[in-house]
Amino acid sequence: MANLVLKDLTRVYQSGGSEPVVGVDDLNVEIKEGNFLVLVGPSGCGKSTTLRSIAGLETITSGEVRIGDEVVNDKKPKDRDIAMVFQNYALYPHMTARENMSFGLKMTTDMSDEKISDRIERVAEMMGIEDLLGDKPSELSGGQQQRVALGRAIVREPEVFLLDEPLSNLDAKLRAHMRTELQELQSDLNITTVYVTHDQTEAMTMGDKIAILDAGELQQIGTPLECYYAPENEFVAGFIGEPSMNFFQMSVDGDSLVGNEIEYPTTAEVREELDGHRNVTLGIRPEDIEVVDDNQPGTIPATVNVIEPLGDINYVHATVGETEVTVQIAGEHYVGERGDIFLNFPEDRIHLFDGTGGEAIRNREPPTDEVRPV
Repeated sequence: MANLVLKDLTRVYQSGGSEPVVGVDDLNVEIKEGNFLVLVGPSGCGKSTTLRSIAGLETITSGEVRIGDEVVNDKKPKDRDIAMVFQNYALYPHMTARENMSFGLKMTTDMSDEKISDRIERVAEMMGIEDLLGDKPSELSGGQQQRVALGRAIVREPEVFLLDEPLSNLDAKLRAHMRTELQELQSDLNITTVYVTHDQTEAMTMGDKIAILDAGELQQIGTPLECYYAPENEFVAGFIGEPSMNFFQMSVDGDSLVGNEIEYPTTAEVREELDGHRNVTLGIRPEDIEVVDDNQPGTIPATVNVIEPLGDINYVHATVGETEVTVQIAGEHYVGERGDIFLNFPEDRIHLFDGTGGEAIRNREPPTDEVRPV
């Protein structure tokens, strides 16, 4: 295993007669050996381009890719000591699982057939596919194909794992199961890993750290909880979390924040943080909104549109003025369909962002309850 460092990584696509397209712009990331980094962002944000640049499948425009103590910009993919798992698994259809797993070792190493066979048997047992080694991909389920693709990467014993949305072709239940297996596998192998996904749950649950990209630029890198409770800007706040954070465009007016839909009174502490800001965005997550019994000072009237019951929780979709709002409540609580309700935004749970640039002005404090051992 090795450290992985991306320094000022830039990838610009040039095409004849048209404006250049920036895939990745001045990206700086350091992943310590054995760590698990998740690259997440919307389609076209540059996460797959970053992964392919690490692998050597993309020629970077400028910057450095460093694996361990070595800059590998000019090295071919096969010489970078990395292993990559693709979204479509990329298994050879005419080869058995054993042949797929051994192919890379036979082509890139001088290992004997006996050593290759021993390694495949060991990894197959680890992956639970020892009974499938004689089968071809067409005879395997999606989950089994995914395990073969992972096994093919593991047998190489690389310095770095690169995973490009490897679970996206699986159904929801199998995806959740394989997500756990991947975490356990990476922890056991202790191999530096970069994982690309657009899935919120995967990003929040799998990585030691997550890096959020937008339009080729790094927006924030940190632990999942850091990015959730202390987003550095409005984009990160809106992208991380499902359902998304609710936002209201506000202006500072004396002791209150005033928008088209609501007036939100502020304390002296908040006013001090807002010093110099005239236009702001107030954000609050669905689980931080309180539904109150009646219209009290500072509460916000809303009209219920749709309720999504999920068993342990309900999502209440409502409108405040003309703004759509999502509220999370406990599953045993009842809210009448298309009725009027009143909401409270606790001050210690709101986020405030600059109305022009989107930079965070104030974030809610993360929960401080003591974590007790199971």
